[in-house]
Amino acid sequence: MKKTLVSALTTALVVGAASTTFAAANPFEDVPADHWAYDAVAQLAADGVIEGYGDGTYRGDQEITRYEMAQMVARAMAKSGVSDADKAMIDKLAAEFADELNNLGVRVAALEKKVDNVKWTGKLRYRYINRSLESNNDNEKGSAKTNQYILRLEPKMTINEHWTGKARIDYGNSQSKRDFATAQNLDGDDLTVDRIYAEGKYGNTTIDLGKYPQKTQADYGMILDERIAGAGVTTGNQVKVGLYAGRINLNDHSVFANKTKDNPEQAASLQGIEVYNNRSDKFTWGVGYMHVSNESIFDTKGLSQNYFGDKDANIFNVGLGYKFNDKLGLTAAYAKNTSVDSDAAKLDGRSADDSTFTQSYNFQLDYAGAKANKPGSWGLYAAYRHLGNLATLESTYTENGPVYAGDRGWEFGGSWTLVKNVLWKAAYFTGNQIKNGQGVNTVWTELNLLF
Repeated sequence: MKKTLVSALTTALVVGAASTTFAAANPFEDVPADHWAYDAVAQLAADGVIEGYGDGTYRGDQEITRYEMAQMVARAMAKSGVSDADKAMIDKLAAEFADELNNLGVRVAALEKKVDNVKWTGKLRYRYINRSLESNNDNEKGSAKTNQYILRLEPKMTINEHWTGKARIDYGNSQSKRDFATAQNLDGDDLTVDRIYAEGKYGNTTIDLGKYPQKTQADYGMILDERIAGAGVTTGNQVKVGLYAGRINLNDHSVFANKTKDNPEQAASLQGIEVYNNRSDKFTWGVGYMHVSNESIFDTKGLSQNYFGDKDANIFNVGLGYKFNDKLGLTAAYAKNTSVDSDAAKLDGRSADDSTFTQSYNFQLDYAGAKANKPGSWGLYAAYRHLGNLATLESTYTENGPVYAGDRGWEFGGSWTLVKNVLWKAAYFTGNQIKNGQGVNTVWTELNLLF
């Protein structure tokens, strides 16, 4: 298992045809399967110091040579901002493979010339959603079912040593956020460039420019997990600071859209700042603030724009997490929209600043989790979610699950890797709509074939 993990990591160094023929021609002997270096490299990978693509171009059941191990050590040595423990581990590895490292300069350069400048990954995905509404005094029982399929391609283009071009191209019947939110069947297929942006890395600083994915890290994606058109900067190592600004559209994927005659409030501007620690730490925390300049973006949640005394929405969010061990973890998050004018309007007899609408909170317990490159791996989770209509824009629990803004209740789910790169997920939500108390039950499942 250790040998397979490290073999996958070497794809970051040896790719294409070179990676399937190099070992046979390499003059250095293989590293024994019980060598301590495997554990050291696995730990560096878990800490994010060494990264592997897992794209299948390298034979995972093949022994690692000393030279290939040295290549990974060289990449780790070039990484900045690593912890003291990881640095000590890297120094120990460097001493072990000193002879091979002395020869790396010319030989690695020769290999990198063979690496293709554009890499493609993607998935085939099928998703089924069945959302049922129970009858109450004011609303009738209803149900909506949808079958969604998508072919997703994600090219990654190397520009220079600092900048990479990225895109996400989707073809299928689940492109419209409007249809997804209401769980309506879609009539036709769409081809959409869902993301297209440039990403720059300078030490511990990452810059995103264009139509890129923005997720609130402080609250684990509770109030925002959506692509925006703009710019984002994240800097720091153990403690990170993130800044972002751009335009967002929750009606569909046309993020660059502005006001039109038929849809006068299609897009809104937002700016945000977050401070949070490394997400791989045992104890995680984060705080953030988001400003939305066009309050009618919340109309998509079925609420009146009169809920705001001004033209802005100001949302503060916090999050905490704790990993009990390598499998069991607990996270909690809270968000509050402070811009609601309590005298502006009423809804169902409640004041507009009622915490039912202006607050979002979430508690989630996770056990393990499926890994695409590890057949048979699996995970389970249980959560209570309250996504206030006026505090959540587009949650990760909507983007990747059965709970919409305006829902509150319990969600249970799991994931399982059937065979390598075939991942199945399922979730069940039971609760009610915050606006009118109508009961909601949702069955959500998807199958992903990754490549």
